[in-house]
Amino acid sequence: MRRWAFQCTIQSYMRRTATYLIPLLVTIFLFLSGDTMGYTVGVTTGKVVDSFTKGPIKGAFVTVNNEVVVTDEQGIFRVKASGDKVAVRAHGYLRTEQKLASPLITLPFLTSPQQIELTAFTPRALYLSFYGIGSRILRGSALKLMEETEVNSLVIDVKGDRGNLTYRSSIPLVSEVGGQKLIIVKDIKGLIKSLKEKGVYTIARIVVFKDNPLAIAKPDWAAKTAGGETWHDREHLAWVDPFRKEVWDYNISIAVEAAQNGFDEIQFDYVRFPDASGVVFSMPNTEENRINAVTGFLKEARRRLTPYNVFLSADIFGYVCWNLNDTKIGQRLEDLVPHLDYLSPMLYPSGFQYGIPGYRIPVANPHEIVYLSLKKALERAHVSPVRFRPWLQAFRDYAFDRRDFKGQAISEQIKAAEKIGSHGWMLWNPRNVYTQEGLKRRDSLFANQPNKADSSPAAFGSLQVTPANASQ
Repeated sequence: MRRWAFQCTIQSYMRRTATYLIPLLVTIFLFLSGDTMGYTVGVTTGKVVDSFTKGPIKGAFVTVNNEVVVTDEQGIFRVKASGDKVAVRAHGYLRTEQKLASPLITLPFLTSPQQIELTAFTPRALYLSFYGIGSRILRGSALKLMEETEVNSLVIDVKGDRGNLTYRSSIPLVSEVGGQKLIIVKDIKGLIKSLKEKGVYTIARIVVFKDNPLAIAKPDWAAKTAGGETWHDREHLAWVDPFRKEVWDYNISIAVEAAQNGFDEIQFDYVRFPDASGVVFSMPNTEENRINAVTGFLKEARRRLTPYNVFLSADIFGYVCWNLNDTKIGQRLEDLVPHLDYLSPMLYPSGFQYGIPGYRIPVANPHEIVYLSLKKALERAHVSPVRFRPWLQAFRDYAFDRRDFKGQAISEQIKAAEKIGSHGWMLWNPRNVYTQEGLKRRDSLFANQPNKADSSPAAFGSLQVTPANASQ
């Protein structure tokens, strides 16, 4: 009897030992031999899906410890990096970060990929200028409009048209060049946090090469006249030289700081050469050089912003959708697409001085201007329409007959953007004065929605988008 009990004890001990010893031996073997027989060491894997449909999302960007991969047809990713946090974003969705277990060994045939859900979202934004974001009246009016209408996003000046930052920056050069003489926003992180609590999607607008303080403080970095003096535009503002890497670094550092402060998206404006003749730069002013300067800047910005999992967009001239050259400003559509998540053509009818084919008076045909310009851009870019989010006109015409752009004019532009399937839209009014005219009311749109109890801007956006899961 004792012999039988002893044998049972030995067998039980061996079973318990095998339970721990075998995985340990396998671990040691795999550590020494690397990736073999389907076992993976030092690799983070998972699956990205739509939070509503649970379907896989192809083409999502997954970042682990600065390593970036793109999900495959099944939404699967494998990153050759270990970490406890995975950052994910995809075109047409809100970005997310998720803590993950990081096992020493992944057994693909025994375990399912860890699943990450993304929420579909379509930004419908209002622009708040350098002074607008600091005004309780203008900011409060915009937020009230979000409670009442389809608007769910804000484009906020971080570095405005005159080269000044709206909040106190930790970048020494900003103070050195006089770029923050007036602090409009006292607590930018607190402001972004409060906007996020309201479900607001936040876009940081950064004016790049139109920078009067930087050009004046650093004349060697400035665009020049033929006589070697600092060149000024029609507003008597100086520009910097888009070829100077120091200028690139300055603006990208501001973008990184904006990402660290919590913005969802970085939007570069004036990422172009001046639309004027006779301006001299540090390199010959040729089309090839201009394009390389603009795309080189965007490529470097994307590289440095990668760890922050933010979307990257840029404003482009409306005629860039039509012109096959670089419109003499360094913006050629096909060259911009690979470096941006979203392209934002400024489709203000007042800006189409020569009209478009078939429509000589653009202010009389706002729907056609927006729709046909986006259609032309899509024919050339060969990407999903969700890669475009246009700027629309919400200000009085200045080029033709001084007509107001309210109500129907705004509604017609929005319908055109929605018809093409763009990733939402943005309204521009330099005075930051917006009304409900031309906008859909929130209560009417939620009347037939299954989640109408949740009427936050984020929830509203997620109910309205039909994302494109194709590779973009």
